[in-house]
Amino acid sequence: MRTISGRTDEVVVVGAGLAGLAAALHLAGRGRSVTVVERDTVPGGRAGRRDIDGYQLDTGPSVLTMPDIVADTLAAVGDSLESRLDLLPVTPAYRAHFADGSALDIHSDAAAMEESVRAFAGAKEVDGYRRLRTWLSELYQVEFDRFIASNTDSPLSLLTPAFARLIALGGFRSLDRAVGSFLDDERLRRVFTFQSLYAGVSPQRALALYAVISYMDTVGGVYFPRGGMRALPDALAAAAVDAGVNFRYGETVDELERNGSRVTAVHTDRGDRIRCDAVVLATELPTAYELLDRAPRRPISWRPAPSAVVVHLGLRHSVPTAHHNLVFGDAWERTFDELIGAGTLMTDPSLLVTRPSATDPALAPPGDDVFTVLAPVPNLERGGALDWDRRAESYAEELTAIVEDRLVPGFVRDARVVHIDTPADWQRQGLLAGTPFSLAHTFAQTGPFRPANLPRGVSNAVLAGCGTVPGVGVPTALLSGRLAADRVTGTVSTTRTSTLAGGGR
Repeated sequence: MRTISGRTDEVVVVGAGLAGLAAALHLAGRGRSVTVVERDTVPGGRAGRRDIDGYQLDTGPSVLTMPDIVADTLAAVGDSLESRLDLLPVTPAYRAHFADGSALDIHSDAAAMEESVRAFAGAKEVDGYRRLRTWLSELYQVEFDRFIASNTDSPLSLLTPAFARLIALGGFRSLDRAVGSFLDDERLRRVFTFQSLYAGVSPQRALALYAVISYMDTVGGVYFPRGGMRALPDALAAAAVDAGVNFRYGETVDELERNGSRVTAVHTDRGDRIRCDAVVLATELPTAYELLDRAPRRPISWRPAPSAVVVHLGLRHSVPTAHHNLVFGDAWERTFDELIGAGTLMTDPSLLVTRPSATDPALAPPGDDVFTVLAPVPNLERGGALDWDRRAESYAEELTAIVEDRLVPGFVRDARVVHIDTPADWQRQGLLAGTPFSLAHTFAQTGPFRPANLPRGVSNAVLAGCGTVPGVGVPTALLSGRLAADRVTGTVSTTRTSTLAGGGR
C-alpha cells in the first residue's frame, strides 16, 4: 500500500464530518498532532441538525448500523463506545408496508425474522430466508477486510483468492437476480434489495456484492443514539478533544500553500495560516479538487447518485408506527427508471418514513412525535428542469398525503411541516449535483475505480469522505477516515471490537 512520503508529525484535517472525525481520531491515536478546520459551528458535516420549535431534527443520515465500526473509531484513542454513546437497538429494524396493504416487520434477530417471514409469506420462504442470511453473512465476511476496509493501489491488487471467492459467491451477478435465487415473494425481494438506492443504482443493475448493505441492515442490526444522530459526531468530536485534537469551528479553508508537490500550510478565510506536514481533505470532492487545483484523470465523467427531498414534520400527538417505515408503491422497477433514467419524479412513490421519537421521545415536545419523510428524486444533473425552490412546499404536501393514505390516518390534518430539504438546498451546501448520496456505486465508480484517496500530483494530501473509497453511508464514512489515516501513517494492526449483539463479525 502506498503512503505519503516524508514527515507527518502535524496533520490538518479539513472538515469535521464523520470521515474527518474518524481520520482525526486515528491520527491522534497514532501520535500525530491534529488540527481540524470546520466551516460550520458544530461537527457532523452531512450528519446535520436543526432545532425548531422544540423538535430536534437530524437533517442527515437516519439509520445507524455496524456499531462495532464506531467502537473501533473511538478505540483508536483508547476510548469506548459505552462511555460516549447510549446506543438503543431499533426493533423492528424496519417495518415494510406494501401497496397491497400487507406489512412485514424486519428483524436482525434470525429467529424473530423467520417467524415474521413465516406469517407473511409461508414456510417455503422461511427456508429461502435462512439460505439468504447465510449467503449475506458469507459475502460480508469475504468483502469486509479485503475490499471495503482496506486501501488498494490498482485493480490488479484485487486479484486474490478472496476475489475468486467473491466471484464464486455470485458477487458480480445483478443484486435482484442474486436475491431472487433465494426468495420467490416479490415483496420480500424488495426488502433485501431496496438498499441499492443508497448506492445510486437499481437492484436490476446493482452488483450483488452490494448486498453487504442489506447485511448491515438485516443481520448486523439497526441502532439509534439517544439524543439523535447528532449524538454520533458530538461523541467522536468530544473523544478527539480529549485526545488532544484541536478544533477550529466556523472557519473555512480557502487555500493550500505549497512547496513543490507538498502542502506546507492551509490558509483560512480568517486570514490564518496553519502549518502542516500532511493534509486530509474530508470535504466534498469538487471542493477537494478545487483546493488541490487539479481534476482527477478519468476517461468518463462522474455519475452522481439520485438525490432526495426530506420533509421534517411535527405531529401533535403520538402514533404507533415503527421507528423506520418502508412505504413501497406498486411500481417498483419503474421508480428506478424514472429517477435514474428519465430524471423525473416518481409517479408511484416509495418512501422512507422515520419516527425517531419512537425510540427517543425527548426529540419532540412532550406528547408530540417527530417524523422525517424521505422521497428519492433525481439529482440536479438528471432532473435539472425541476425548480425545487418553487415546488418544495407543494411536493411536501403530496408526500404528506401519501403518508396519510398508506401509513398514518389523519396525518395531513395533524402534522405540520417544520423543515424541508431539497436538491437545491443540498447544492447550496456544496454537494455534487444536489445529492447527499455523492457518487453512484456503478462498476466504474466502485473500489479501485472510485476516485482515489491518494490524489496524483500532491505528495502529502489524502482524501476522505463519501466521494472516495469505500463509499456512501455512516459505516463507510468512518472507514474512509481510517483509510485516510492509513495513507498518512501506514496501517496499524487493530482488533475489531464487538460490543453490541449483532454488531461484530
